[in-house]
Amino acid sequence: MSTAMPASERVAASDATGSDGSRGAGQLARYGAPQFALSFLALPLYVFLPAHYATRHGVPLGVLGALLLAVRLADALVDPAIGRLADRMLGSGRGFAFMLAGSAVMLGGFVALLALPALLPYAPHPAVFGAAFALALLVTYAGYSAAGVTHQAWGAALGHSEPERARVFAWREALGLAGVLVAALVTQLGGSSGFALVFAFSLGAGLWLLRAAPLPAEFRAPPMTLRGLSAAIEPLRHRAFRRLLLAYLPSGVAASVPATLVLFFIRDRIQAPDLSGLYLFVYFACAAAGTPLWLRAVRQVGAAGSWLLGIGATVAVFGWAALLQPGDRWGYAAVCAASGLALGSDLILPPALLSGLIRSLGHGGRLEGAYFGLWNMAAKFTLALAAGIALPLLAALGYTPGTPARGVLPPLVVAYCLLPCALKLLSGLLLWLGWMRPAARHPDFLHDSMRRTLP
Repeated sequence: MSTAMPASERVAASDATGSDGSRGAGQLARYGAPQFALSFLALPLYVFLPAHYATRHGVPLGVLGALLLAVRLADALVDPAIGRLADRMLGSGRGFAFMLAGSAVMLGGFVALLALPALLPYAPHPAVFGAAFALALLVTYAGYSAAGVTHQAWGAALGHSEPERARVFAWREALGLAGVLVAALVTQLGGSSGFALVFAFSLGAGLWLLRAAPLPAEFRAPPMTLRGLSAAIEPLRHRAFRRLLLAYLPSGVAASVPATLVLFFIRDRIQAPDLSGLYLFVYFACAAAGTPLWLRAVRQVGAAGSWLLGIGATVAVFGWAALLQPGDRWGYAAVCAASGLALGSDLILPPALLSGLIRSLGHGGRLEGAYFGLWNMAAKFTLALAAGIALPLLAALGYTPGTPARGVLPPLVVAYCLLPCALKLLSGLLLWLGWMRPAARHPDFLHDSMRRTLP
């Protein structure tokens, strides 16, 4: 499809789909392509960058921790505003341009982060370095959020049925998982300069493919009667959204806790630090390979029922992980594979449910960005909560990093295995009571005439 094709023709072409409204694999791949680069960047941005600054450039961990916490909290708080801006850009037909601008800001900020230690070493001027680091990180996060929220809002308006919405986000997340796997490889082989080059190339390719992706036909300018802060927080006025968000929050923390503690668990419980990279590869590879299973489950029991199955599978896997003993290397490899398969339910199904809810409330083509801005803000807070819960809990239970975690239920096993199980069970209970039971009466169970729409 030519990138010069007028928007009206592109919409018409994008609507030339199956009789059930389903879109072809090529269309969904073009839509999901930018997520490869976004996830490619997320691995060093959230995992490797602190170690890079601390070990190679002598920045104290305490300083890094304080700066990262402050910048990440600020980043989370601006997501609703970014979501609202994304709605306005999509409604005026400038969604792609907004993603392009956000991506350029993100790339510039990340290059500045990589170059900063050489241009402005920490030791002579720590205060100036700290300010420059915080600014570069804020710029990177702002561009990342602008591109990511707009991309999610775009995808939320593509699916016209629950299975189709799940397919949209399955393609997006599968390509994102591929980006994580490639990032892990490039980081090991190419260093920071090689990573920056591959990231820039993959970002450009993803945006070029997105330019020919299907456009949802229903995007329109938001009503003038709802603007500013009122529009940004409109999703919170709806009980169904609050219930879905409430079910998602403990699930998000449960997923973030093992991510925070995994390297400790591999080193001190399994006692296989040399296999850390392989375990992570198995985990993400199985998550990508398992996406077709969750799409099949959606067709059988729906998105909410499939998510509940995924929650149950995660509890079973981490309950099994609690039984592993030091030296159970193959057993932990199986845990990585099984938990990776279950991860697909967390990545695909909650945003698919949210997309359906947006349509049920009559906000399709109007407030997708507002919904996903709030959703992403909550997701970022779960990352902070995971560290804020798991690490102090370990300290209170007497765990010392580098000490073998022996015994039946040492503190590391309690925090890494049992805490996520408890949080997942809470999430499943909230999902059932607040969303799945007919008595919950969320908008998907109401007649069209009863659904609240924008004024």
